Amino acid sequence: MAEKYIIIIFADNSLRKTRMSNLTVTLGKIWHLYYDGFREMTVGKTLWAIILLKLFVFFVVMKLLFFPNILKQDYSTDEERADHVREQLIKR
Repeated sequence: MAEKYIIIIFADNSLRKTRMSNLTVTLGKIWHLYYDGFREMTVGKTLWAIILLKLFVFFVVMKLLFFPNILKQDYSTDEERADHVREQLIKR
């Protein structure tokens, strides 16, 4: 198997050629597989956009409607909030 090398350019414009590890080569191949796959998609891009939009809306709605910030409503300062949390942890 032929060894693969990478050329590194340093700040002082010197060049060094170093051997790439098998892990680096494998990760590069995986990256190019996904990059080429997503670049060649036609319908898939639209579907991924819809999925990401739905996830964003779902989590924002969940956060706003079902998980209100009770500590911020009941206590005005960070110190009061911290004291309440500390008390609750000690009780349990």
